[in-house]
Amino acid sequence: MTDTTLADATNAPAKPATKPARPYFSSGPCAKPPGWDAAKLADATLGRSHRSKIGKQRLQYCIDLMRELLKLPDTHRIGIVPGSDTGAFEMAMWTMLGARPVTALAWESFGEGWVTDAVKQLKIDPTVIRADYGELPDLAQVDWSNDVLFTWNGTTSGVRVPNGDWIADDREGLSFADATSGVFAYDLPWDKIDVATFSWQKVLGGEGAHGVLILGPRAVERLESYTPAWPLPKVFRLVSKGKLAEGVFKGETINTPSMLAVEDAIFSLEWAKSLGENGLIARSDANARALDEIVQTRDWLGHLATDPASRSTTSVCLTVDAEEAVIKKMVSLLEAEGAAYDIGGYRDAPPGLRIWCGATVDTADILALGPWLDWAYAAAKAA
Repeated sequence: MTDTTLADATNAPAKPATKPARPYFSSGPCAKPPGWDAAKLADATLGRSHRSKIGKQRLQYCIDLMRELLKLPDTHRIGIVPGSDTGAFEMAMWTMLGARPVTALAWESFGEGWVTDAVKQLKIDPTVIRADYGELPDLAQVDWSNDVLFTWNGTTSGVRVPNGDWIADDREGLSFADATSGVFAYDLPWDKIDVATFSWQKVLGGEGAHGVLILGPRAVERLESYTPAWPLPKVFRLVSKGKLAEGVFKGETINTPSMLAVEDAIFSLEWAKSLGENGLIARSDANARALDEIVQTRDWLGHLATDPASRSTTSVCLTVDAEEAVIKKMVSLLEAEGAAYDIGGYRDAPPGLRIWCGATVDTADILALGPWLDWAYAAAKAA
């Protein structure tokens, strides 16, 4: 059990009167949408084959909802694939890289993971452009005759690319965007993105295990014209007899999906649709503004991403003017009180807090969190 006893009870600060109604601030899996209840999920597909008529219909409906909400042009395919965002991005790397030189951008742990796979597994010797946590690399250095790997929103650093202006219109290489904590929270320029990946467990608050792979026409052309030098496991194969396996992008998944997870994603997508155009973006932006107001009025809190232009509005990473042990104590105290769950910074990132501000979080809960951060900071320092 977590020990919440303070070293000197006389120094214990008073606890705030109001707690966040839903203290779920984890950066993945993230908070479920407001009003979510397992009993509300449609269950007609449970116990049925995903290849049955109803199974295919629900998978296609899920894809259609994603297309509508993302305003994705018909030129881009959407596939539901195994392995969450990681599986989707690995699938893209293993099936398309090697045709031309590669540049990889890394400013947080997941970008570094793609570098490791490119170097140690695919052995393609990419050009690597790095930046420290909280900063963005010099995007002007990118050579677009190369294929380019990057994270749109660095979940573990709180740093995102500000827009797609840096992606060349006349690029020769493909743009590969790991957009898992950015899709649905930003208005993405799909004409600039050849490959995008994400998972439902982020901005939608869906369940894990499944990823989504989006392919633009240039990515399809690469798949149909290039065969990698390395063998591909079955779950990565997107081409059959030299042509794109179109069924994958019509709900005919490569392997068996969880239809319960699909229904959960549909619930989130229908909720998102009910918010109206750009509703998810508006909620994320409002949450980020509310958290920023909390940060700006406390001299012991700061943003790891110092440049507002490249600061995430979903996975907001904060610095704390305290030793790492104090920060860990804060996180433990808040969890024990039921005031905030899972807000410790990522294990590879500088010590700090990470608070999810995606659309499934209510702004009122962000505002209620502020006084609890004050309490936990004072209590942890006094302990």
